Amino acid sequence: MQTDTILTVQNVGKTFPTRGGAVEALRDVSFSVTRNELCVLLGPSGCGKSTLLNIVAGLEAPSTGHLSLEGQPIHGPARERGMVFQSYTSFPWLTVLQNVEYGMKLNGVPKGERRERALHYIELVHLGKFRDAYPKTLSGGMKQRVAIARTLANAPEILLMDEPYGALDAETRWHMQEMLLEIVRTTHTTILLVTHDIQEAIFLADRIVFLSAHPGQLKTILDLGFKTGRQIRSKEELVQLEGYPECEREIMRLMRGEASPDDTIH
Repeated sequence: MQTDTILTVQNVGKTFPTRGGAVEALRDVSFSVTRNELCVLLGPSGCGKSTLLNIVAGLEAPSTGHLSLEGQPIHGPARERGMVFQSYTSFPWLTVLQNVEYGMKLNGVPKGERRERALHYIELVHLGKFRDAYPKTLSGGMKQRVAIARTLANAPEILLMDEPYGALDAETRWHMQEMLLEIVRTTHTTILLVTHDIQEAIFLADRIVFLSAHPGQLKTILDLGFKTGRQIRSKEELVQLEGYPECEREIMRLMRGEASPDDTIH
């Protein structure tokens, strides 16, 4: 993995106004993402992970601090930052192929080129047999694969994923995680992903940015050194690696340390 920085988040804070005053969601968060890295945002519920991802996407403006992609300030959404949400976002009146082509069509990509790119990414997410199907005929996992293919086809500099597998059953989620690692190996895509699932974070991440409880602050950055140089293709391989139990215990310790008394069952 190269060491050059693609995304910089510097002293970012976010406060939302309310009738009673204001709610501070994030406070003074700083980290960076390097090219070709899969970086995971992890932390307790309500720590501002999704808010931070929305700020990176340009869907929310930071109250303090600043962000840059490839050295250019982030102000609002841009196609250099592709977003995959937890909810299914395919257009029901378009086929899989038409959905994947849609963003490229808006961006003025010529018909022949966008068709070629769409078919490439549809094959990459293993939906070649379903290119002419409509979303209502697809499972939840397949709908998310359409969203991933559509986003990658627009050639973003970084792929942003907000709990993309949170609505899926456990078996489908494992397969989707394994497919994502396959995509990373094939396309060398840089990814910033939000999850609340500890095993998912360890399985997918090169590094984990761990946020404290509300308001979200940078607690620590975990380098998953026990995975370095390994191409892990399944959960079974992951849990058998030396260093995995210690990593999982450390993250659980961090999670428990951030739990408020109200979150604890007595």
